[in-house]
Amino acid sequence: MNNEEKKVEEKKDNVIKTNKEMDQDLIKNIENLEVYKDVKPKKKKKFWKIFLVILVCLCMGLSVYGVYYLSSHKTKEEKIDMETILFTEENLPRVDASLATQPLVDAVIKNFTGKTVKDFGIEYTNTHPGYVKLINNEADLIVVTEPSDEELKLAKDKGIELEVTKVVNEGFVFFVNIDNPVDNVTLEQIQKVYTGEITNWKDLGGKDAKIVAFQRPVNSGSQTGLLSLVMKDKKVKVPTTTEQISSMYGIIDVVSDYDNGINAVGYSYYYYANTMYKNDNLKYLGINGVIPTYETIQDESYPLLSAYYIVTRKDETNDNVKKLKDAMLSKRGQLVAKEAGYIPCIK
Repeated sequence: MNNEEKKVEEKKDNVIKTNKEMDQDLIKNIENLEVYKDVKPKKKKKFWKIFLVILVCLCMGLSVYGVYYLSSHKTKEEKIDMETILFTEENLPRVDASLATQPLVDAVIKNFTGKTVKDFGIEYTNTHPGYVKLINNEADLIVVTEPSDEELKLAKDKGIELEVTKVVNEGFVFFVNIDNPVDNVTLEQIQKVYTGEITNWKDLGGKDAKIVAFQRPVNSGSQTGLLSLVMKDKKVKVPTTTEQISSMYGIIDVVSDYDNGINAVGYSYYYYANTMYKNDNLKYLGINGVIPTYETIQDESYPLLSAYYIVTRKDETNDNVKKLKDAMLSKRGQLVAKEAGYIPCIK
């Protein structure tokens, strides 16, 4: 091999070597780049992991605090003092009640005084006698149905103005014998039954039989409810002597009795008929498609809504009368009423 050929070979070797070195450098750079790529996402991922952990912990902490805050405040708001004695024999006002509200007054006296009605020597009369006692200043506070026209006139003639305040909700109900096939009537239909325009059950979807529509005496709480809530300006037919029932339990008895009541209809207040004198041989008529229940009276979907009232004289100066009234309308008083089976008027 001559000198020229040697030089050519040396150049060739140098080129190859240079190319190899460049290739190696390129490979290293690529490897470094790949390593960088691997490392960078890992660092980024680790950062986001830390951030997410902190965020979750923060949210959990706030949630726990929020639950604690709300529960503690809710407990404070809902906690009602049911133990403190509010009245004694010396300062308890003179009270009276209708038949349907006597259990309510019983419960109120027991909770507010720690004693029973008998301990205080309280003797109830009823709706109309209670109004008479209040007007004549023989009672300080009565719990009854709304006053009748005659009771309002009696108060006016004596120069007394009555203060009437709702204490619990109630529903005015119509009932028939459980074997009567009629389940629902409209308000207009029941009005026509008691004006005498509808006299046969077939006109209400029932059997071909005469309707026996029982009534209560004037100035009874039930009759006042019929006139004010149901009949309004419509004239009620005059009942026969056998169709007028003197007592609340009596009208339930005659309608529930199979022999005499299969074609009968009567009325009362929901609490009395459903709690105080419940009879499984009765069924309540739906009015305009709504059957009276605790729920439908409470949510006011039942159309014949009524109430029981605290009635006092507007000229009353005894502070304890106002104190008793306020206590019955307080959360404590309303809870006492609910536990006695009544429907609170204050939520």
